[in-house]
Amino acid sequence: MKLLILDRDGVINHDSDAYIKTLDEWVPIPGSVEAIAQLSKAGWTVAVATNQSGIARGYYALATLEAMHARLRALVAEQGGEVGHIVYCPHGPDEGCDCRKPKPGMLRAIAQHYQVGLEGVWFVGDSKGDLEAALAVGAQPVLVKTGKGERTLEKGVPETTLIFDDLAAIARELI
Repeated sequence: MKLLILDRDGVINHDSDAYIKTLDEWVPIPGSVEAIAQLSKAGWTVAVATNQSGIARGYYALATLEAMHARLRALVAEQGGEVGHIVYCPHGPDEGCDCRKPKPGMLRAIAQHYQVGLEGVWFVGDSKGDLEAALAVGAQPVLVKTGKGERTLEKGVPETTLIFDDLAAIARELI
């Protein structure tokens, strides 16, 4: 199985320090939906692992998050592809869960769902926490410069990190 795991906010859709709280605020980064569809059509399984502490903070309901993911799935399907397993952490940063990145719980959940190992699997993110989660399970950390990616890059990234402009560039590389 060719598995690619993506963070959501800042990788697939535009991010906001004020959180993505409504379906209207969930706006794909240009080229990201097409990239996921192209990867899917080329035989890649594209899963998503996303921190969503806005749920714990009361900024939006679980139903709103599910509507955002339904929109993502529909847009990718319109391009002839599909989105694989989506996992999210609804907890706040102080709740001590094992799923909130940089902890690797969501990545392990995806591996368990597909019954695969994570060694060398690309995990694409835009933050230090994403890269740390990848390293914790032996996955390949991949940074995109979209979202918080440029700021993350300025602060320094692990030596083994692969760096791309955006998700479309990753799709071109992998296909």
